[in-house]
Amino acid sequence: MADAWTCPLPFRDHDRVTLGHGGGGVLTAELVEHVILPGFGEAAGDATVDAAVLELPTSNAPPKFGSSGPPPGQDPPKLARCGSPADADRAKLAFTTDAYVVRPLIFPGGDIGSLAVNGTVNDLAMAGAQPLALSAGFVLEEGLEVTTLHRIATSMGEAATAAGVRIEAGDTKVVEAGNADGMYITTAGVGVVPPGVDLRPERAAAGDVIIVSGDIGVHGIAVLSQRDGLEFGTELESDSAALNGLVAAVLDACPDVHVLRDLTRGGLAAALCEIALTAEVGLSFEEALVPVPGPVAAACGFLGLDPTHVANEGKLVAVVPAADADAVVDVMRSHAQGQGAVAIGQVTDDHPGTVVCWTPLGASRIVDRPLGEQLPRIC
Repeated sequence: MADAWTCPLPFRDHDRVTLGHGGGGVLTAELVEHVILPGFGEAAGDATVDAAVLELPTSNAPPKFGSSGPPPGQDPPKLARCGSPADADRAKLAFTTDAYVVRPLIFPGGDIGSLAVNGTVNDLAMAGAQPLALSAGFVLEEGLEVTTLHRIATSMGEAATAAGVRIEAGDTKVVEAGNADGMYITTAGVGVVPPGVDLRPERAAAGDVIIVSGDIGVHGIAVLSQRDGLEFGTELESDSAALNGLVAAVLDACPDVHVLRDLTRGGLAAALCEIALTAEVGLSFEEALVPVPGPVAAACGFLGLDPTHVANEGKLVAVVPAADADAVVDVMRSHAQGQGAVAIGQVTDDHPGTVVCWTPLGASRIVDRPLGEQLPRIC
């Protein structure tokens, strides 16, 4: 039986997917690293990033091959991943894809449709790209009200128009009642990164300033407040919004922004930990400076949640050179999506790979990515 198929031991003792594997934290990273990417094999790019930035082929007429593939000894044309300073001098292509399974489908301040458009636009924006086109795929549950589908499709159109992008392609499938919880949406997007823009976690450097664009935790708590059995009184509405306009304004003022990340699954904590681990630097921030609105703080206190772990759909964190920090904050505050912008901390050579939070009492604690899923099905 030496040639028999074998399966590696389950990572973290899980032999089945759990809700925690969708939380954007440690379990998600392990699922991608130990199961999905090994399955892709040699076909895998850097599938751990939200938006891949690729160098366009230089040939005006790349070779075309039939279904049998390239001739023997000839490789197919490839897009090269950008990652050197020289790449910043050329326009580049950004590409991303997202799946949305939020429940309920319609929530205060948005719905699964606008969320899907804004989320994909934002992934492109975090790479510095302005969106060119989106596609949308629907998995609909048998019995879904047609009026609900029309409302969500209309919301997608309005969100795309607001972001300055068109939905150019799509697909629709229907599954039996009980198998899709209403609907799921997958969106993909392409955009162009202008010359001179180079946004990567690896660029975070000691002395850089960490800036958050506004109140955190609003989307997660707004959605949670509508869950069956968990309803609680709040006037919060989701912060779901396209951030490409805000990013364009920031890059106009400071072309040398080092890192941008939207604060979706896993919240601020997950974004900061990703930057620290990727760049092998330390990050520290002041807890008192993090903008957490009162209703979010109250709900998190009641439910035992850390606000820095709660998802957002219209907020970002920027890592910028110290000399540009004040200008970036001012530009953000002048934009509708960045009025609450504030600098919360800095990058340091100390404790590389680790994020440290300083409390109002002067104590410190290590901030880690959420292990599992605190709030399932919020994006």
